[in-house]
Amino acid sequence: MSTFPADASVIAQRLHLATGFHANERDWIVNRLAALGSRLRSYRDDQIDLEISLQDREGAEQRVVLQCWISHSHRLHLVATSSQRGLSAALNEVRDELTRQVDEAKTRSEPRHNRALRSVPAPPELG
Repeated sequence: MSTFPADASVIAQRLHLATGFHANERDWIVNRLAALGSRLRSYRDDQIDLEISLQDREGAEQRVVLQCWISHSHRLHLVATSSQRGLSAALNEVRDELTRQVDEAKTRSEPRHNRALRSVPAPPELG
């Protein structure tokens, strides 16, 4: 079994290679997507499912799709796609896009819209 950076452990555990990728590419893909692991760290490992697929490998219509399901307060489904010709560039693009989507989902679920947290105490009366 290969050793991965700490951030890649959730990726290594939860990533499913779908069509288009070979099993011997798994370690390379996990290392490519490792930066995404730091964004997913706030969720338990069993709340995350990842799947990556490749369509029309090295063809004119090559497409990489990275999907992420997060079961937190509700089931969240995030999808990032890339049509980059180079496989490395495509993996980087889907990783960055999914990172952005995870950050956006976290921002939406933060309690900043909670009235109790926003309320400002009244200034004391003078006089």
